[in-house]
Amino acid sequence: MAVDTTRSTVETTGAPAPGGRRRSTGKHPGRLRRALATHWYAWSMVAPVVIVIGVIIGYPLARGFYLSFTDANEANVERTIGVNHIPATYDNVGLDNYTSILTDDVFWDRLTWTVVWTVTCVALSFGLGLVLAVMLNRKLAGRGVYRTALILPWAVPAFVSVFTWRLLFNERSGLFNTLLTGAGFEQVSWLNDPTWAKISVIAVNVWLGVPFMLIALLGGLQAIPADLYEAAEMDGAGPWQRFRHITLPGLRSVSSTVVLLSAIWTFNMFPVIFLLTRGGPGDATEILVTYAYRLSFVISPRDYAGSAAWGVLILLLLALFAAGYRRALRKQGDVW
Repeated sequence: MAVDTTRSTVETTGAPAPGGRRRSTGKHPGRLRRALATHWYAWSMVAPVVIVIGVIIGYPLARGFYLSFTDANEANVERTIGVNHIPATYDNVGLDNYTSILTDDVFWDRLTWTVVWTVTCVALSFGLGLVLAVMLNRKLAGRGVYRTALILPWAVPAFVSVFTWRLLFNERSGLFNTLLTGAGFEQVSWLNDPTWAKISVIAVNVWLGVPFMLIALLGGLQAIPADLYEAAEMDGAGPWQRFRHITLPGLRSVSSTVVLLSAIWTFNMFPVIFLLTRGGPGDATEILVTYAYRLSFVISPRDYAGSAAWGVLILLLLALFAAGYRRALRKQGDVW
């Protein structure tokens, strides 16, 4: 029995008819319609989350972006006092807020310290996390106990950890100064000396960041085939050579992701700085995000427009960093 293959092909693939017009069979809906029809349950589950995130994040972001082009402060925003409703009287000032910030040495001083703080914390957290991950990836007695103990700092809420460290750093009754005094050394002004305050906030943030690095890198290590290490050892490769040529390349995709996430979190790490030193002593440990908070909630009159402009600049800096970081990874062949 002869089969009309031409007709069959045209009907199934939607190829053009002999007259040059495409024959529609109705069996191939649009890509979006097909995705909705196939994954309707997933879309229905995700939709509430997308809506909530849009309301919680999208609206404040748009509102802050708008306020950054005005001269809004606590004296001219819309407010209600008792039964009296006072309308907003602030005006649009264009790019004046951004010009004022970028020409002020305060911004560049805060930015310099924020970059130093971020790079130092991420580097130390990654280094310590990698060392601990390599150690815990080996067969070790009590390995489960060590893993639990090292993950605890991540499980404890950040503000609880920071307050605990603040007690340890207390100049008169803190544990650290008590140990130094008992050993015959002078007490250290951990949070009242600019240099020691910077060292203190970095130490606390590294303590909080190591568990995240440890978990991520340990998972990456366990995903590296053991056959590679066995083959390298049979070829005479030493521990350092195996680490350099197998471990590090095997962790490249994981490490690139955790470094980016850690850099973004550290750049905006408000709790550690504000709860431990409040940006002090003076402004020694003030980072960009804590200064933006200070403008909006601490300094009087509250400068909502200036704070919003600082927030937009922080967002732009992080977006530029993420884009540059991704481009650098692409050049190395690590596309994600």
